[in-house]
Amino acid sequence: MSIAPDLAATVRDWIAIDPDPETRAELEGMLARGEGDLLAERFAGRVAFGTAGLRSGMYGGPTGMCRLVVRQAAAGIARHLLAGIPDARTRGVVVTCDARHKSDVFARDAAEVVAAHGIPVTLGDRPWPTPVGVFAVRHLAAAAAIVITASHNPASDNGMKLFMGDGAQIAPPTDEAVAACIDAVVADGVILPPGEAAAIVPLQPDVVEAYRSAVLARVPSPVVEIPIAMSAMHGVGGALLRDLLHAAGHRAVTVVAEQHDPDPDFPTVSFPNPEEAGATDLLIAEMARTGAILGLALDPDADRIAVCVADGDHHRQLTGDEVGALLGEWLLSEVTDGDDRLVITTVVSSSRLQKIAARHGAHFEQTLTGFKWLARAALGAPHLRQVIAYEEAIGYAVGSDVFDKDGIGAALAVASMTSAYTARGITLIEKLDELDRTYGAHVTGNFSLRYEGIGWRERRDATVARLVAAPPTHIGSSAVEHVELLAPDVLRVELGDGVRVIVRPSGTEPKLKCYCEAVEPAPDADAAAARGRATERLSALRTALEAMLS
Repeated sequence: MSIAPDLAATVRDWIAIDPDPETRAELEGMLARGEGDLLAERFAGRVAFGTAGLRSGMYGGPTGMCRLVVRQAAAGIARHLLAGIPDARTRGVVVTCDARHKSDVFARDAAEVVAAHGIPVTLGDRPWPTPVGVFAVRHLAAAAAIVITASHNPASDNGMKLFMGDGAQIAPPTDEAVAACIDAVVADGVILPPGEAAAIVPLQPDVVEAYRSAVLARVPSPVVEIPIAMSAMHGVGGALLRDLLHAAGHRAVTVVAEQHDPDPDFPTVSFPNPEEAGATDLLIAEMARTGAILGLALDPDADRIAVCVADGDHHRQLTGDEVGALLGEWLLSEVTDGDDRLVITTVVSSSRLQKIAARHGAHFEQTLTGFKWLARAALGAPHLRQVIAYEEAIGYAVGSDVFDKDGIGAALAVASMTSAYTARGITLIEKLDELDRTYGAHVTGNFSLRYEGIGWRERRDATVARLVAAPPTHIGSSAVEHVELLAPDVLRVELGDGVRVIVRPSGTEPKLKCYCEAVEPAPDADAAAARGRATERLSALRTALEAMLS
C-alpha cells in the first residue's frame, strides 16, 4: 500500500528528531511496510494536554506517549513556569514516576529538559506512589511537580500529570497556557535551550518520612486489632501501605502476593482498575483464606483505593459513595470537631455527604468532577480545615496534606474506622444501614456508553451537544422537573422525588458517562426496604437513559 508523500515526509521529519531508537525503528518499519492508515491515525494531530496532563498509548508519533512527546511537553512546562513564576529557578520542580513500562525513562527525560531550562529538579530515585510526589510539591515549596503515570489505565498506556506549587492538578486556564507553550516548542523545535543546566538531585528520604508522619497523624490508632488483606494491583503502593498499616498499629495484615510487587504488565488482571469487575477477585480470595474482615485494593499508582468487607459468609466491595459517606460520618462525628471543618464532594457523587455535613455542623462544598476542582474548594477557603474530599470514582483525600487523591492515606483512615466500629460490635455494613435510616437510602448507579473507532470524540460530543441544546422533557415515563447546565458539557437532570442523573463526557476515555442517584426515606427504619425501592427506581432510569442515548 502506498503512503501519501506529505504523510511520509511528516513521518520522516519526526524520525529525524525522535531520541528513541525503538520508536524510530518502529516508524521506519511502518513506512517500509506501507502502513499508511495506521500512520495517518498516529500523525492526526497531537495527544492533547489538558487538566489531566497527557495520557495515551505508548507508541511513536505525536498522538502517542513517547520520549519526544514527553520532552516537548516538559520544555513547554518549563517555559510556562519561567514566564509565570518569577522564583521558579529557586523553587525547582519535583519529578516522580510509577513503575509502568518506560516511566523511569520518561521521568529522566522530563527532568533533563526542565533542568536544561535552568530549573533545578528533585527526581524520584525509584518509582513512588503519586501521592508522595504530590505531597513533595508543598513540602519542598517547589514550583510544580511532574508525575509520570497512567494511573489505572491498561499496561499499553502511560501519561504525564502536572501539579502546580499549590499541590493541586492544573485547571483552566493553566492547562491552556501550558498547551500553548508546548505548541511553541513544537513550532520552534527548541527542547534544550543553550546555557548551563540546573542540578538534578534525588528525592530525599526525609520527604517520604514527612509524608508518612502526616498520614499517620491524621487518624486515631486502632482500638482493636482487625484482620486486613491488601492488594497493590501490581503497582507502586504495596510496600508503603503495608509499612504504614504496621506503623499505625495494624499487625494482622496479609497481602495478595501475586499482586504485591510492581509489574508493568499487570499479569493477573485484564484491566488494573479496582472498580472493574473481577479486579479484586484475588483480594477477596485472600480475605476468605485468612478471615480478614477488611480488604484494601490500591490502584497501580496508589492514588485510589477500593474497599471490600466481609458480609456474613460473603464479601462485598463497597462503592465509592458508600466509603465517602462512612468516612464523612466517622471523621465528623468521632475524629474532628469545630465549626471550621470543610467536607467536599463532586456533583456526580452522592448527595448524602451534604446531609452528613449539615447534621454535624460542618461546611459543605460541591464541585465539578475531578480533584482538580475538589482541591480548589479548600484552596479557596484557607480559613477552613479540609476534613475529607472525595469523588465517587474511589478517590479520597483525608485531611489537607495532599490536595489530590491519596489511596494510601484513605486506606489508613478506613482501617482505623473499621477498628473503631469493630470494637463496638458494629460492621461497616451495619453502619451503612444506620446511615440509610438516618439520612435516607442513597443508591447510586453509574454507567457509560462507549464510542469505538476513528471519530469517536466527534460522535460522542455531538450527542452531548444535542442534549445541551434540547434537554429532555421526559426520561422514560418520568417527567423532568429541572435541568441545569453545570458546565458547557455537563448536564444535570432532576426527575423529582430524589431521582437525578448527570451526563458528561469522560476527560480521558471514549465514553459518555451517566451518574444516577435515587433517594428513598426509611420511615419504618427498614433500610433494606428503602434501598430496594431506590434500586428499582434506578433500574428503570438506566433502562430509559440507555434507550434515549443509544
